[in-house]
Amino acid sequence: MNSQTPQKDQDYPLSPVPMTDRKSIWSMGLVLLGFTFFTATMWAGGSVGTAFDFPTMLMVLTVGNLLLGLYAAVLAYIAARSGLNTALMSRFAFGEIGSKLSDIILGFTQIGWYAWGTATMAILLVKLTGLPESLTTPLMVLFGLGFCVTAFIGYQGLLWLSRIAVPAMIILVATSMGLAASDAGGLSGLLAITPTSEMTVAAAITLVFGTFVSGGTQATNWTRFAKSGKTAVIATLLAFFLGNGLMTLIGAFGALVYQQADIVDIMVAQGLATLGILMLFLNLWTTQDNTVYNFAVAGCNLLRTRRRKAVTIGGAAIGTVLAVLGMYEWLIPFLVLLGTFIPPIGGVIMANYFVGYKRQYPDLTQASLPAFNIPGLSAYAIGSAVAYTSPWIAPIVGVCAAMFAYSAIVVISAGVRERKAQQLLGTV
Repeated sequence: MNSQTPQKDQDYPLSPVPMTDRKSIWSMGLVLLGFTFFTATMWAGGSVGTAFDFPTMLMVLTVGNLLLGLYAAVLAYIAARSGLNTALMSRFAFGEIGSKLSDIILGFTQIGWYAWGTATMAILLVKLTGLPESLTTPLMVLFGLGFCVTAFIGYQGLLWLSRIAVPAMIILVATSMGLAASDAGGLSGLLAITPTSEMTVAAAITLVFGTFVSGGTQATNWTRFAKSGKTAVIATLLAFFLGNGLMTLIGAFGALVYQQADIVDIMVAQGLATLGILMLFLNLWTTQDNTVYNFAVAGCNLLRTRRRKAVTIGGAAIGTVLAVLGMYEWLIPFLVLLGTFIPPIGGVIMANYFVGYKRQYPDLTQASLPAFNIPGLSAYAIGSAVAYTSPWIAPIVGVCAAMFAYSAIVVISAGVRERKAQQLLGTV
């Protein structure tokens, strides 16, 4: 009992989640919804909203979020069946040392979003309330350290916050959307609005899919707690198709009606400034604690330590420093670029599980893994190169290319080994 308690307190950063500690679909659904309710996702929706008429906009948002939901759901299924998160799956896909590549990419991306969210909360609070600008930096420090409290607690802390924040955000959003629909003149008014910018359908789907694909790749940090693969898939689709879809729809809707993509600016325009500040705080907190939790899980695998709480505090400190230094001003374009290089990680993990291990990972503590899994690393490089040069939907192309490349390498390698074995038997 004593040896199990410390591990449980740390949320199993380096081992499978036992069935005795699995969660219900509602528990995971709330946590994942809190994660996908993200301000930056609204901005992506806003870019789509100004580029298409209302029916085309709905089609783009539906396709983009459905593809994102399916991608995250497949990884969620693997996580639930194995009890492992993305960082631990990467050991099988890329090797003991090779997996550190994905830890660095995913961890840095998440802490970058943490820096952006921390700075955004402080800057907008000063702007909306008229506080002295000199308080911006102290507020960054306050929010940077405060947002990580629920992540420090672990899964239960994330769940506690989501139980309060998710229903409140849904009510606030519904109120704002109702006012927006009225201001637009109903459905006929929405259909009469013409686009004010240009964007191809492929680029729009890439934007919707790619903006939160790093989060989808690491949603396994919670779906590994699922009681079954079916539970994980349903909860993930609920969050990433409906939850993320709602955020992009709000941004697109606001861009159509008010020429504003952010829900806070929309609420201010509607005369709901106080509710807008509350919405911003809840919106960012439920994503901030999840992002720093993601960083901690990746960091534990990178450093091979079970001290998740210590890594959580370290991640929050790094994110806070980056926010104060102003990194948030140029970080978002870089993170969108990383959206090209993150999906192939998920593609390799999927192919490694279904093709390489035939849907059954061996015991992680007893498995003899190479330092570098050459097929996995090669497939990742191929997937990233194809995605980077693709004129089509880059994240999806990257996933498919990585999956195909890994499967081809494994099948061809197996055929070569079998032929050599037959040749040796023939010479004996």
